[in-house]
Order: sequence, then C-alpha cells, then structure tokens
Amino acid sequence: LPQQKLLTWLSVLECVEVFAEMGTARVWGEMGRWTIIVLIQLAKAVLRLLLLLWYKAGIQTSPPIVPLNREQQQPLHPQDVEDNSSGKDQTYVGRRSSRVVRSLQSTPSLQSRHWGSPQQREESQSRRAEEMNQPPTPLGLQETIAESIYITRPLLHLLSLGVWGQRSWKPWLLSAILDISSLSLLSDLKDLNRRERAELRRRTILLLYYLLRSPFYDRYSEGRILLLLRLLADYVPGVGFVTRPLMDYLPAWQKIYFYNWG
Repeated sequence: LPQQKLLTWLSVLECVEVFAEMGTARVWGEMGRWTIIVLIQLAKAVLRLLLLLWYKAGIQTSPPIVPLNREQQQPLHPQDVEDNSSGKDQTYVGRRSSRVVRSLQSTPSLQSRHWGSPQQREESQSRRAEEMNQPPTPLGLQETIAESIYITRPLLHLLSLGVWGQRSWKPWLLSAILDISSLSLLSDLKDLNRRERAELRRRTILLLYYLLRSPFYDRYSEGRILLLLRLLADYVPGVGFVTRPLMDYLPAWQKIYFYNWG
C-alpha cells in the first residue's frame, strides 16, 4: 500500500472516532461502544506501526496529513494569469523609504486578492512547501522503541482496563508511565524538523490531560476544577458565559473515551 493511502486512512479514523463511539453506544450500548473503541485503536496502531517500521516515517504527527490552506491553494483569476504572463512589474520600491508595495497595474481581482505584501505571500508559500517536503528525521533503535511505546500505549491501556477495571489506578499509572517514558527516550533526538518539534511539544502539553482522567479526576481534580469555575462565574463579570457551559460540558466530556484518552 502507498504511504499516502495509509496516512489518509489514519486521518479518516481520527476524524470519525468520536462519532463512531457515540453512535455505537447509542445503538448497541456499552458492549458495542467498547468493541468499536478497541477496533479503532487497533487499526490506528497497525497503521502507525506500518508507517514507522515499514515506511520509516519517523515521529508520527497529529494530524497525519497537514491541513489544506485554502487561501494559498486558491486558483488565480484568469485576468491575474494574463497580467502575470504579460510581464508587468508586480511591485514598486519607494525611492526614499525603500518600502515595497504592489503596483496598481498588477493588483489582482477581488476573487484572488490577499492583503499581505507579495513577499509575505511568497515566503509563506515557500515555507509551507519546504515544510511539506522535509524528510522525516531518521530514528535510531532507542527512538524507534520510544515511538513504538507511544503507538501501542492506547492498546495497553485498554488491556489494563479489561484486567483491572475502570476504577483502578493501575491503568492510569501504566498509561502515564508509558507516555513519560516515550517522551524521555525521544528527548535526546536532535535536528528535528518543524512538524516533529511541534508534535513533541503537543505530546508534552497533553500530559496535563492526566489531571482530567479518571480515577485522578474523580478523586482529586473534579471538586477543585468545578470550584474554580464556579468562583470565576460568580465573581468575574462576563466569565460566566464561558465557565457555566464548561461546567455542564465536563461530565459529558469525561464519558467520551476518545475525547479523554484518544
């Protein structure tokens, strides 16, 4: 299978996982819900391991495919294409200020107009193209093991839930240890590209989710978070429009596995 097709399948799974969990729970109940969770996590792990071990795709980023920037992909209006091909100067440089501005003759139509300077647009496009074409950083044995730990962590967490139950601390501790171990092993990796550095920062920030995951949330975080939100809603003008819906949303968010652990 081509690598791009695997990335596409992985992106589709990440987009529909929450809907699949909620829909299955509504139709087939808890047993169906946990079945679809296991199947989706198993499929994601298989695809990621194929990308890691077979295609040498390096650190797996989320989302797997860079979102399309429609402003940069917007096709030129026919009039703009004609103006560009005619060889007209697109910019004018001020004699005293040396400021670069777009000339009136090369002003594009409203359909394809952007409000930055031509240099900003070209730099943005070249930077995006460079980011898209950057090869993944080669991983050594230690880094491959670390990435494999990160990929298989959801499956090990689900297995531990089945063995020890949802109220036990062991699945929570096991998952936290695996995430921290993976990040620690990857911390020695140098010369990462921009997307890989952003992905490691994202994984580090997501460690804060353990404060919102049961059983830690049920025993320690819930009361403090709700108290803080209630105080903000009661004593800070205007904040209640945000904190009160958030207080109502937290219990529902807790029940969705892919929101909480995905």
